Amino acid sequence: MDGNVYLLATDPKNLCRDVIHSRDTRLKIRVYCLEDESFDANDGEIQLYGYANKQLYAFETIDIKADDALDVVSAIKWYAAYIHCPAMEILPDDPREGKTIAV
Repeated sequence: MDGNVYLLATDPKNLCRDVIHSRDTRLKIRVYCLEDESFDANDGEIQLYGYANKQLYAFETIDIKADDALDVVSAIKWYAAYIHCPAMEILPDDPREGKTIAV
């Protein structure tokens, strides 16, 4: 894993609404639990998905900058380890039935 340090901001009113922050860059990623809340992807951001502990997560960047795009996967891997699921497979597309991506 790279040398970046990540921090987590949590919402006390929604235990699944986390935001991953990079200490060293401007990278921020919002975490969604798709079984518990709705999620509409923002076309201007990067979205990735992953299953952990029988829960499907969506990860969406917040105001992504080109310099930070390469750190998105390492931040999600950090989060997966944080929630005790280091083997989380990171998916490029929404795996829910009926969800498609614009090409």
